[in-house]
Amino acid sequence: QVQLVESGGGLVQTGGSLRLSCGASGRTFSGYPMGWFRQAPGKEREFVGSISWNGGSTDYGDSVKGRFTISRDNAKNTVYLQMNSLKPEDTAVYYCAVARTYGVLPRRSNEYHYWGQGTQVTVSS
Repeated sequence: QVQLVESGGGLVQTGGSLRLSCGASGRTFSGYPMGWFRQAPGKEREFVGSISWNGGSTDYGDSVKGRFTISRDNAKNTVYLQMNSLKPEDTAVYYCAVARTYGVLPRRSNEYHYWGQGTQVTVSS
């Protein structure tokens, strides 16, 4: 059974940093792009960023570009999201997911499957 588990969320002050992890079990996803999304209460799920199968390419949503960094360790079947200079508007549940296909770095949530359960990030002002 495929399982993605996010961790590392929590409460942080404005300007602080957090590092989220997403560990996969049940199968390896080393050949697929992986992405991070977030969803705040009352809002649609938002694309945060994605990373190619080998980490050589990344893509970020405009709201996090320059502040967030995605990386992956295929040997550990884990993807990371380093979040710096956090703002209150970054408060959301953060999810990782596996892309359905090889190659391009998708931005739409329906281009992903195998979602984690999410981890809460709260940024206080």
